[in-house]
Amino acid sequence: MERVSFKNNTWDVAGHLYFPENFDDSKQYPSIVCVHPGSSVKEQTAGLYARRLAENDFITLAFDASFQGESGGEPRYLEDPATRVEDIRCAIDYLTTLSFIDNERIGAMGVCAGGGYTANAGISEKRIKAIATVIGTNASRAFREANPVETLHAVAQQRTAEANGTEKLINNWIPNSAEEAEKLGLQEMDLLEAIDYYRTPRGQHPNSCNKLLFTSMSKLIMFDAFHLAEYFLTQPLLVIVGDKVGGFGSYRDGFDLYNKAASTNKKMHIVKGANHYDLYDQPRSTQEALAQLIPFFREHL
Repeated sequence: MERVSFKNNTWDVAGHLYFPENFDDSKQYPSIVCVHPGSSVKEQTAGLYARRLAENDFITLAFDASFQGESGGEPRYLEDPATRVEDIRCAIDYLTTLSFIDNERIGAMGVCAGGGYTANAGISEKRIKAIATVIGTNASRAFREANPVETLHAVAQQRTAEANGTEKLINNWIPNSAEEAEKLGLQEMDLLEAIDYYRTPRGQHPNSCNKLLFTSMSKLIMFDAFHLAEYFLTQPLLVIVGDKVGGFGSYRDGFDLYNKAASTNKKMHIVKGANHYDLYDQPRSTQEALAQLIPFFREHL
């Protein structure tokens, strides 16, 4: 693995570039951009998939979203879907500058919200030759289901306050512990699993600091990751979900993407007995996902 960086606009995006074991820089390789979930960083689940795919003769690139992790950009902790999609385009720009990358064999995969962003990028970014999502979510759908108009009013008030000197409002993505969630009366399966992954040694990373700039919410609510997929998402598509359905909606979103996509070569794979976060890092579930991802990308890249 090599630490790399590339530009999005004027700032640097920090990435990890993974290589096959017997890498030969005189050859050209297929490559895969691996996109992390919301609140995540490259060292977590996107890095896990990137590393395992590289073990199977792909060059893979996992990176921190703009404004987050080790990447640059201001304001910090902004989750801007349009910029997240542009990060993917910029990652592809970077890959095309590398002599050992075959520009005609670039794919992309994403986990959770990263899956939604990957699909959205593929709708218009035709340098992506194959697309895969692992428990991919349409983040806008999720946020639109939780008092969206009230939230938009709150964002409007907060922007006015910040324009007039108030400090930026930064919230947590999730409670910091299961005990905190219990005190708040929050016991939904996916939420508790998120806490277990992000806020315990299971998957915790210091750069994944559970901070979300509140004014991001208007951007999240208004962004539809699958907009126009029925017309323009024409690349081969693999959608992977787990059948233990939780509140984050990845099972539903997976079928929505699969049904909408214009691709004539698309596949849905359901991992039996897996919940959303099992497909982040649990060996049985991730191995089954990789058993689908590896031949899919080998065939189409």
